[in-house]
Amino acid sequence: MNKDQVKGKAKEIGGKIQQEAGELVGSSKQQAKGIKNQIEGKLQKGVGDAREAVDDAIDNAIDKGNRQ
Repeated sequence: MNKDQVKGKAKEIGGKIQQEAGELVGSSKQQAKGIKNQIEGKLQKGVGDAREAVDDAIDNAIDKGNRQ
């Protein structure tokens, strides 16, 4: 896992907690902020996933080149 994956997942979880806390206290503003943070977290995790896929592809290409 890279830092974008970790930070994104953490932000997503924090946003879910914030959304649910907003629901408990009846604050639509906190609910909206929580949903926004969840979306941002998912996007950041997606960037991390893409970065890791590229890194893996590069590593595989290098390994393949070293075997030839």
